Amino acid sequence: MTWTVGFDLDMTLIDSRPGVSYAIDTVAAEFQLPLRGADFVQRLGPPLNLLLAEAGAPDELIPALITRYRELYPDVVPRIPAMPGAEAALAAVTARDGRVMVVTGKHQPLAQLHLDALGWRIDYLAGGLWSTGKAEVLRAQGAAIYVGDHAGDMRGAKAADAFAVGVTTGPCDAAELVDAGADVVLHDLTEFPSWLAEFAAGVAPFASGSLQA
Repeated sequence: MTWTVGFDLDMTLIDSRPGVSYAIDTVAAEFQLPLRGADFVQRLGPPLNLLLAEAGAPDELIPALITRYRELYPDVVPRIPAMPGAEAALAAVTARDGRVMVVTGKHQPLAQLHLDALGWRIDYLAGGLWSTGKAEVLRAQGAAIYVGDHAGDMRGAKAADAFAVGVTTGPCDAAELVDAGADVVLHDLTEFPSWLAEFAAGVAPFASGSLQA
């Protein structure tokens, strides 16, 4: 039996803050806008157009800002490291013959740059999706678990009837994640392999052996 675990990307699998902050500061300077990358990265999660609007960027400039940001992005990728425990979390899934998917609000070609740079084998990638908008692809791909750092990720997981695993490495604390539907909250992905082993051993829906060691 095939089973699938989905992961968010920004602030779940990768620490986007250094690169995104640099890119936003660069774009802000070029367009002479009062945007600060250091402030911007405190709200990572939603797609770029929503973040720019929330930061006060003029609506008529947002398409041009996004275009320039994406032009800069290949230079951003080397500035962005994996989150602690990310590689081990992915390996914990594949070690149990599971599929790994990444479902992210990030523009899909930019997300692919990170996966390639880190050398991660991902079975399925879907970008440009936010909150409950992630549910359709999670459901279509049969995701049993979805892991994310944002309340929107938890809402997407529950809308897809997936087990919602929150990590407190992004802008939302444990209480916010639980309020949004998290079934469990981990400090970060370093805790994920041991949690997955316990989940596989003790949760009835997987008693058939699809997640068993």
